[in-house]
Amino acid sequence: MAYSAIVVEKRGPAGLVRLNRPEALNALNDTLVDELGHALAGFEADDAIVAIVLTGSEKAFAAGADIAAMATMSWMDAYRGDYITRNWERVKTCRKPVIAAVSGFALGGGCELAMMCDIIVAGESAKFGQPEVRLGIPPGAGGTQRLPRAAGKAKAMDLCLTARFMDAAEAERVGLVSRIVADERVVDEALAIVDTMAGYSLPVLMMIKESVNRAFETTLTEGLLFERRSFHAAFGLEDQKEGMNAFLEKRKADFRHR
Repeated sequence: MAYSAIVVEKRGPAGLVRLNRPEALNALNDTLVDELGHALAGFEADDAIVAIVLTGSEKAFAAGADIAAMATMSWMDAYRGDYITRNWERVKTCRKPVIAAVSGFALGGGCELAMMCDIIVAGESAKFGQPEVRLGIPPGAGGTQRLPRAAGKAKAMDLCLTARFMDAAEAERVGLVSRIVADERVVDEALAIVDTMAGYSLPVLMMIKESVNRAFETTLTEGLLFERRSFHAAFGLEDQKEGMNAFLEKRKADFRHR
């Protein structure tokens, strides 16, 4: 598939996807999101890829959903077209880890897209926000749901009701961002994280991701049961035997992802 709104490449064990609509500060339209879903599916099917890095430009990760594409929509257009649900959730359902490398603006849909990822690495210039209230709409891709889970109710209410932006330092302080680096290092930092993951067992990484996400979808008792079953299942992996034997033999484990 030839992409027009994203740039895709492989960097060792990492699949790198760069949002590429600079004229619109990487505003998210159907073309971009459909292409992103296609790229994610390709990387999921590629056994050489351990995790995916999603980034934008130095000026903007993504400044939001494409307002020009939404402005003339009717309720029926949005409902019948299953707007957002139809294609945006592909990021959430990706089984391999996805890392957002954010510089500049991550606003509205851009902030929501970053929150769908598993780890957010922020450049010092990063700005996060849910300013949809300025447009006469509420957030629609998880802003009122994922932001409280990541940053707490008070911060979510503050950002969603006032449309103010949160800088990288505040975002890290409240738990939205995993780490902060200089803007010019944000992609390299995310790729370094993938290099670290590549030294571990991919099936176990996938189990961990699924278990952590389950913590937000169910009760503690059910979440613990899911974690326990994943833990038990890991004893069926060749990588579990290799990992434990390597520890006992005081050598580096050679995981084969099976």
